[in-house]
Amino acid sequence: MDNSITFKDIKKGNYSSIYHLIYQNEKLSKQEIANQLHLSLPTVTQNLVRLEKEKLIEKSGQFESSVGRRAAAYAICPQARISIGVEIQKRTVQILAIDLRGHAFQQERLAMNYANEDRYYKELSQAVLSFISSLDVKEEQVLGIGFAVQGLTSNNGKKITYGKILISTGLDIEVFSQYLPYPCMFLHDAKCAATTELWVSNDIGDAVYLSIGPHLGGAIIIDGQIYMGKEGHSGTVEHMTLNPGGPACYCGKRGCMETYSSVNALLEEDESLDVFFQQVRSRIPSFVKRWHSFLDHLAMSINNIHLVLNREFILGGHISPYLQEEDLDILHEKVNEKTAFPSNEPFIHISRSPANGVPMGAAIPFIQSFLNTI
Repeated sequence: MDNSITFKDIKKGNYSSIYHLIYQNEKLSKQEIANQLHLSLPTVTQNLVRLEKEKLIEKSGQFESSVGRRAAAYAICPQARISIGVEIQKRTVQILAIDLRGHAFQQERLAMNYANEDRYYKELSQAVLSFISSLDVKEEQVLGIGFAVQGLTSNNGKKITYGKILISTGLDIEVFSQYLPYPCMFLHDAKCAATTELWVSNDIGDAVYLSIGPHLGGAIIIDGQIYMGKEGHSGTVEHMTLNPGGPACYCGKRGCMETYSSVNALLEEDESLDVFFQQVRSRIPSFVKRWHSFLDHLAMSINNIHLVLNREFILGGHISPYLQEEDLDILHEKVNEKTAFPSNEPFIHISRSPANGVPMGAAIPFIQSFLNTI
């Protein structure tokens, strides 16, 4: 027996166990809670009263009963706390609010041209404050604001450590937090997409996540967690060299995976994914040829990564809604043609996260941190 465990620890443990059990279920009765956690009814009652007082749970109807009084059903209050995710892109900003279950309950897209100027940061901060005020929540309900950016961030989310697409290297979160009365942090947009994937797909253990958008991004998932690495750039497969004499990459090098396997590399000027895939599915030869060339380069990269990390691959980002099983079949075939270790077991999958996965993933860490404190 661990003599360091105090009565206070046990009380805290019961409080936490009861909340999380209710969280994991849609509704539970007092007796069900007591039975599942092997606690006395007085202990359960005491904690339910406290959780209700703190507005973390509420009575939500009653269970049917063939005899006696019907038992009250307890459920969490999803909006007891909320979190805000903001995705910054070159010409637009998407702001989104999620509740404790990670459900997006309000979002807004704004036309805002990015500029590394105080004017921009102030204007966006005011837009975020206006968005929050429209939610009809108290200030203490807002856990924080995550800003998803096209750049690498420090592990504590305070600085941009590598920004060559849009946000500048060295930018401090103070540019926003000086205007906002909430905790703020920067997050890499590809890591945000992977975070949402982990949230909606609770069966992921180890995987490589590829976010294929206008630019390419990646994330390494180990034991259900995103592995950042010593300096925060683990998973940046977009800068893996495929051809030293290939197209110029924004990083200053040539022939990076980014230059072959991003949406910008796939589409011609002023072409949309909608139009491109309409032509591919209609079997227009020039478009099918271009698509197969794209898949060929992607297969080469996946094979290289798969030889180092023998794990599942998840394809997400802007391209994922357009992918079909036949595309994965072709991709698996191309990987098997290139690898020393062909496999009949499919290991490449289409993302299950929603289209707004990036701003959602920027908001989720605040929810996770709060749930971990209960």
